[in-house]
Amino acid sequence: MDEKDFLAERFEAERPQLRAVAYRMLGSLSEAEDAVQEAWLRLSRSDTSDIGNLAGWLTTVVGRVCLDVLRTRTSRREDPLDVYVPDPVVGRAEAVDPEHEALQADSVGLALLVVLDTLAPAERLAFVLHDMFAVSFDEIASIVERTPAATRQLASRARRRVQGAAPVADTDLARQREVVDAFLAASRGGDFEALLTLLDPDVVLRADSGAAAVGVSKVVRGALAVVEQAITFSRFAQYARPALVNGAAGIVAAPEGQLFSVMGFTLTHGKIMEIDILADPERLRRLDLSDLTDFSDLTDQEDRDTLDDRDDRDD
Repeated sequence: MDEKDFLAERFEAERPQLRAVAYRMLGSLSEAEDAVQEAWLRLSRSDTSDIGNLAGWLTTVVGRVCLDVLRTRTSRREDPLDVYVPDPVVGRAEAVDPEHEALQADSVGLALLVVLDTLAPAERLAFVLHDMFAVSFDEIASIVERTPAATRQLASRARRRVQGAAPVADTDLARQREVVDAFLAASRGGDFEALLTLLDPDVVLRADSGAAAVGVSKVVRGALAVVEQAITFSRFAQYARPALVNGAAGIVAAPEGQLFSVMGFTLTHGKIMEIDILADPERLRRLDLSDLTDFSDLTDQEDRDTLDDRDDRDD
């Protein structure tokens, strides 16, 4: 094995960690992959003889790349009137295999990513690298060009923002699935009362339909308003199937096999606290949903029920 191959092998070993850092920094799967690839390009052009800690060096490079991306993002995400739902990490709701586990390792709650997206770039970097990946303030300071003490203050401010805004999510996946399945069933049936019992009174729904769908993206607050919204979109509920969205119970809707939306749910104390819907066609096309290809040939819930009944008879 020559030196370049050896370096590539070491880089591939670090790739999952680097991708996880970049995803938490950017909330975009494609931009995260670009940041990781840029780190490889910089590594391949560098003199590696004096790199004592390759993992730390690569994390620093990815941090700098992500910081530049955050600083140069267009005004779309800076406009408080716009709605932005981060890219979801989507997988099958059922059995978890090693490949699926690797995918889920990249995930973090959508509710937390939404809050991270409100932080200043340097605050987000300091919080993500220190609080999530235990990078020292000395190392982070060199990236943000601040003193370690000032960097510590950046992370502290970000931490207060996150703790004050991000809900503490329930972690019992089986209970999450029960509640989300009940939400889906009530939406299909237009059951107003049942929906209300599943929602926290202060529930927030975010729907991101993309820049081209002006007036469609929205934020809805309060249980009554969210129920009205859920009933409005009940006609799409028949096309939904369970999925894991950022490691939590979620829903993927695909009328006639065409991906329409991904819905992520955040539950607190057994109630739905946040619903995040990505329905931006351009961004949905970029998602890797290979785990869900078995859904593409089923056009609605009625078809799936028919197939289930047929299987039961055959047995």
